Amino acid sequence: MISPGAPRAAAANGTCQSRVEPFGYKCEEHTVTTADGYILSLQRIPGGCGQSAAGKVPVLLQHGLLMDGVTWLMNSPAESLGYILADGGYDVWIANSRGTVYSRGHTTLSSGDPAYWDWSWDEFASSDLPAVVQYVYAHSGGQRMHYVGHSLGTLIAFAALSEQQQLGMLRSAGLLSPIAYLDKVSSPLARAAADVFLGEALYWLGLNEFDPTGETVHNLVTDVCAQPGINCYNLMSVFTGDNCCLDNSSVQVFLAHEPQASATKNMVHLAQMIRRGTIAKYDYGNAADNMKHYGQAAPPAYDVSAIPDDFPLFLSYGGRDSLSDVQDVRHLVQALKSHEGDKLTVQYLDDYAHADFVMAGNARERVYAPLMAFFKLQEK
Repeated sequence: MISPGAPRAAAANGTCQSRVEPFGYKCEEHTVTTADGYILSLQRIPGGCGQSAAGKVPVLLQHGLLMDGVTWLMNSPAESLGYILADGGYDVWIANSRGTVYSRGHTTLSSGDPAYWDWSWDEFASSDLPAVVQYVYAHSGGQRMHYVGHSLGTLIAFAALSEQQQLGMLRSAGLLSPIAYLDKVSSPLARAAADVFLGEALYWLGLNEFDPTGETVHNLVTDVCAQPGINCYNLMSVFTGDNCCLDNSSVQVFLAHEPQASATKNMVHLAQMIRRGTIAKYDYGNAADNMKHYGQAAPPAYDVSAIPDDFPLFLSYGGRDSLSDVQDVRHLVQALKSHEGDKLTVQYLDDYAHADFVMAGNARERVYAPLMAFFKLQEK
């Protein structure tokens, strides 16, 4: 397991200093405050080496679960999407969700306060995403942006778009390892953890922060890995599926920066989705609490089919991905069946697993080139 405190060592300098400027790119550190007081870190790469941001189309990159913005910068500049987009003439913005190492500020709370961790991915969609999108829009001269999400970063987009949020500021969304329906998740680690979270929800919620490098989570993973039929020899593969194309240097960068903390409430919310096969807001577990939060006894569902049929979507999924399972993605694509044909591109890579989409040495040719071609079509 990763030693406690490991990600913090790489965090001391900030993402611009540690991962962008050493390669000769300009990089700016920004902060955005959400409506509910969270202070989020945002990095901007205004262009390739020696270029400025003037007149360029912005792209917002949103990482997934237990990760941060370094997701997009883990390989060399020739291989990682953050640099490739900058070199390709885009104004690149990299988001970092609440709770990650650079987004732990809050206007009134400290990350030691239980109330600081009272959120799930619902708030990523309703608070973090709007704040960041509005900030990027304002700082790029009112230019509409492309959005790229990986893993949980795709679910945030599906949720926001299904509620017609931010449509006027977005040109398109590129969704890698899309997460929406989760009931067919084949990762034995994720399925077993979902059972633990739901079976002992009161205990887990009492921890507030889910810190993958902490002792409690270490014990959880150890217990899950001891279950019959679960072999955790390669922990990453047990979780993500068998990635085809990771090289050692990107894995070392990953280990220096990740995994990041999240709210336990967020993990319980995802566990609810795995067990129920629904895409819905967080379930407080009883009608009275749901009524208090939502004005109804059951949590409201997100209706993916309500995403406007003319909003451009690019989906890319992998045959070995055990978190964004093939059956779940096909269920999602079925829910999008009324989408206009030229506004929906679906790519399937049979040998890719969950981490390949952001860490594979060959993702530039296989995923990013088709994604950028899709963007160009939407800019005409």
